[in-house]
Order: sequence, then C-alpha cells, then structure tokens
Amino acid sequence: MRMKFKPWAREELETSPFYIDNPQEYKNKWKDAFENRQKIHIELGCGKGNFIAKLSKKNKNINYIAIDLVDAMLGMAKRNVEAEYEIRKSTVAEKIDNEIEKQKIVKNLKLTRYDISRISDIFGKNDKIERIYINFCNPWPRGKHHKKRLTHERQLEQYKEFLNGEIFFKTDDEGLFNDSLEYLKRCDYKIEKLTYDLEKEERFWNGEENIKTEHEKMFEEEGIKIKALIAKLK
Repeated sequence: MRMKFKPWAREELETSPFYIDNPQEYKNKWKDAFENRQKIHIELGCGKGNFIAKLSKKNKNINYIAIDLVDAMLGMAKRNVEAEYEIRKSTVAEKIDNEIEKQKIVKNLKLTRYDISRISDIFGKNDKIERIYINFCNPWPRGKHHKKRLTHERQLEQYKEFLNGEIFFKTDDEGLFNDSLEYLKRCDYKIEKLTYDLEKEERFWNGEENIKTEHEKMFEEEGIKIKALIAKLK
C-alpha cells in the first residue's frame, strides 16, 4: 500500500514508548524489550496497525511485535494503537505525563521499522517466536518479483531461524495463496488448515476470533473471498 508522506510520523515514533528504532540490537533477546517473559507473536507488514492494536488489547497475556518499513504506516499504526487503547491526546504541557501513561497502558506491544526481506537480522533462535501473522501482503504477481513475497521460499527459510510455532496467513489473491501452499510444502512446513472462503468458516483460527483488517472488510464488500491457512514447521 502506498501512503503519502506524513511529516509528523518520525517525531511521534521516536518519542513513543512502544516504538523501537533499533530492532537489530534486540536479536535473540526480544523478551528483554518487554516487562514480562510472555510468549511473543509478530505481524509482518502491519500497515496502519488496526489489526495488531485490536489483537494486543484483547490478549494481554501475549507480547506482540509489529513490523513495517514505512514511517507513515507506522505513524498511523502508533495513532491507531493509542485510539484502540483509548489513550487521551495530550497538550504540550501534558506531554511528559502522557508518555508515561502510554508506557503503563501499552505493555505488550512494540512497533518497529525494518526491511522484512532481512528479517533474520533482527530475530534469532533464542527469541522463540511462537506465531507469525501475514495479512494481505503484496502479492507481487509478476514472476520476476515473486521472491519479494512474504510467503516465498526465501522468506520461509528465514522464518525457520526463529519460528517456534505457526504461521497465520490470509489474502484476497488466489494466485498468491496457491503459490504459497507450494512454497510452504517445499520448505517442510505442514499445512494444518486452509480455506478458500474464510467468511464461511467458524472459528477457523483454532477457536480464536477472526479480527478483520481494513483490507479484509473492503474485499468482502467487493465480493472477493478471503483465503486463509495455518502452517507449522514439521
């Protein structure tokens, strides 16, 4: 998704207590970024952050890391997290107190900026990431661009270096979905569940609620069926 430059985004991110600007320094020690030793789930390509905001607020017993490459996206994600957690807007005079408030309220979520094609630079075996969320990533339909897909074999091999659990993936693009099934099989991931029409499935995510993204709602309104899968390392 392309987004216009947001001149305020960089400054707001740098002053946010739940944004990390140097993720490579946390490789193999991401648990230290949080106040507790809870299991960690990550979202790759978090966009405007509506999904991860709702997910993290609902599951306080899980720590989340949401990654994107674009400051404007992360800036919107930061604001959407604050809106979801109902953190009040501060005046200049209240700014310090409000940052302390944010730190107390948003305890189980970190936003960070990094190129996901080099994801193994920031996560390692000791991080033991228990789940990866990939929601409506760029399908890169042209053959020469397939290696950029977040579900491509090149990426799946990197995930093996730190994943200690499963991948939750959903997309509107049938071509990407079918290709992803093959990528996963070739990389020795077991496909535990799949569907070509998520809306018709009850409790597809192993009993967990399906939190709809902005894209998901838009595609459903257009009559496009959502494809989804759960895959796990063998």
